Amino acid sequence: MKKTFVLVVLFVLPVVIYLFFASGVNNFGKLPILTENVPEISAIDGSVSLEDKITVLGFLGDDTSNKKGIAFNLNQKIYKRFYKFKDFQFVMMVPLGKEQEVEEIKRELGKLVDMQKWNFVFAEENKIRDFFTELKTDRKLDEHLGIPYVFIIDKDRSLRGRKNDEDEGTKYGFDASSVADLNNKMVDDVKIILAEYRLALKKNNADRQK
Repeated sequence: MKKTFVLVVLFVLPVVIYLFFASGVNNFGKLPILTENVPEISAIDGSVSLEDKITVLGFLGDDTSNKKGIAFNLNQKIYKRFYKFKDFQFVMMVPLGKEQEVEEIKRELGKLVDMQKWNFVFAEENKIRDFFTELKTDRKLDEHLGIPYVFIIDKDRSLRGRKNDEDEGTKYGFDASSVADLNNKMVDDVKIILAEYRLALKKNNADRQK
């Protein structure tokens, strides 16, 4: 009896654990699509595109000095961790006239990491409002055209998030002013969407080789 128990622990239990986690990856390996057909930002700035990119999208507003903490949090907790992945980028919308202030932010962040995948799109007030409205979230821009939340946009220009978040229910974005939200939720969700595309790429490559 004791020998049978030992055999079960050594051989059967690891298999059961593996199957449990394998099924978990299959069931929870995709972030829900919350909004489809997010507008292509290249219509505003031809040098930046959402198509075929995994994008962290944010709205800094015109009070950029008060958004430095948010930019720093994102840079440290998300960007530094993932920017080396192919097709990953940051896009921040900023009102026209704030170019000099943004350059200062870029200089400060650039002391910590390569800024090549940080993109800043400068636009008129109405274009920023219209673009944000098309995200169809439960959030609103403040009077400065900014918001502390950032959003994950996939390669097909769909906004990804959570439908059953334990705190918010439907979770459209992540509070960049909260290190806890970035660490405990956004890091995981970025990992999921990157893994989703890696698995799809491997499957496509395998299918071509058949």
